[in-house]
Amino acid sequence: MRFVLDASITVTWAMRDEDHPLADRAFSEIQADSAMVPCIWWYEVRNILVVNERRNRISQEDVARFLQAIGQFSIDIDSPDDDTSTMNLSRKHRLTVYDAAYLALAIRERLPLATLDKYLQEAAQSAGVALLS
Repeated sequence: MRFVLDASITVTWAMRDEDHPLADRAFSEIQADSAMVPCIWWYEVRNILVVNERRNRISQEDVARFLQAIGQFSIDIDSPDDDTSTMNLSRKHRLTVYDAAYLALAIRERLPLATLDKYLQEAAQSAGVALLS
């Protein structure tokens, strides 16, 4: 099943000391199908990884291997096309613009959203967006 993938799920796959059933489900789904992400995802994933390098939770070598591995998945990076809807979702649901970008993409593409972010999950439910569960 195609879905919108957020950084919280993605980075869970890289961190050996983290495990979550929803991340496992998303990993299974992306191996069988594909995912979409807003363009901010590329930066978010790399930022979280480098922050965790600095905290000695993951090595540079493991980061490089992880980035190469996720590069093998079918992940379509979407370009922003509607400032108004993203800004409105951010305001309405009190989300960061970054998180609102995931929600806007899920709404526009009519895809379920995979996230571990509690506020983004609540906003998605409020907006009628299915969550990968």
